[in-house]
Amino acid sequence: MEIMDFYMVMKIAGIGLLVGVLVMVLEQANRKDIAQLTVLAGVVVVLYIVVQAVADLFSLVRSVFQIY
Repeated sequence: MEIMDFYMVMKIAGIGLLVGVLVMVLEQANRKDIAQLTVLAGVVVVLYIVVQAVADLFSLVRSVFQIY
């Protein structure tokens, strides 16, 4: 399993696209507070994905160098 594979990049880009469309729709409906919460939720989801990838990377480095 690759750490930064194409699937993960596309997943993050899809989340960004979805959040962007939702923010535009919500701002047109004068719901700027909900739009900000949507952006915050999108950032949290992407950060969760990135943190998992970094944890996988550290696990791989530990196994390669046999660090316990």
